[in-house]
Amino acid sequence: MGLRASMLTLVVGLFLGLFMFSSVAEATALTYKIGANEKACFYIMNDKPGKKVGFYFEVQQGGSFDIDYEVTAPNEDSILKGEQEKQGDYVFTANYFGEYSFCFSNDMSTFADKLIDFEIAVENEARPQFTKDADGKVQPETLTEMEESLLRISGFITNIARTQKYFRTRENRNYSTVTSTISRIFWFASLESLAIISMACFQVFVIKSFFSTKRGGV
Repeated sequence: MGLRASMLTLVVGLFLGLFMFSSVAEATALTYKIGANEKACFYIMNDKPGKKVGFYFEVQQGGSFDIDYEVTAPNEDSILKGEQEKQGDYVFTANYFGEYSFCFSNDMSTFADKLIDFEIAVENEARPQFTKDADGKVQPETLTEMEESLLRISGFITNIARTQKYFRTRENRNYSTVTSTISRIFWFASLESLAIISMACFQVFVIKSFFSTKRGGV
C-alpha cells in the first residue's frame, strides 16, 4: 500500500512539475479554407520583446497542396516569406513590441480552394538564473534531476506532436488524392459508356438505312 502511494505521489509530482517548469505558451491552432485569389491574414500581439514565436502550417486539401505565405513584423519588415510551399515549421524571436501578421495568399489558383491547418504559438521561456561565486565569476544555475527529466519529457512530447501533425497531413493528402482519383475514374467511365452507346446507336442507324427502300422503288 505504501509503495502504491509513493508511486502515485511521484506521478502527480511529475505532472505538476511539468506544468510549473515548462515554458509558458499562448497557442492558436486554426483550420481555414482560403478561396481562389484570396489573401487571408492573422495577427498576434507581442507585449514583450524577446519572446519566441512558433509558426507551423500545412496545406491539407486543394490544388497542388501549395500556398504562399509571409510573416511581417510591426515595423513592416518581412521575417518569413515563401511561395508555393506545402508546409512549414519555423521559430523566430519577436524583437519588437506590437502586432505581427501571418498572411496566406492563394493568388496562384484560379478556381481551387485550399484547406490550411496552422498554429501560432507565443512562448515566454523561463530564463536560467545566473549567480556569482566567491571569485565573482558568473555561474549558471544547476538543474535538479527532476527539472532535467521534465525538460526531456517536454522535448519528447514536442516530437510526438510534430510526428502526429506529419502523419495527419499525409493522411489528409492521400485521402484527397484517392477521392480525386475515384472522381476521375467515375467520369471517365461515364463518358466511355456514353461513347459506346452513341456508337452503337449510330451503327444501328447506318445498317438500318442500308435495308430501307424508298417509296416507289423496285
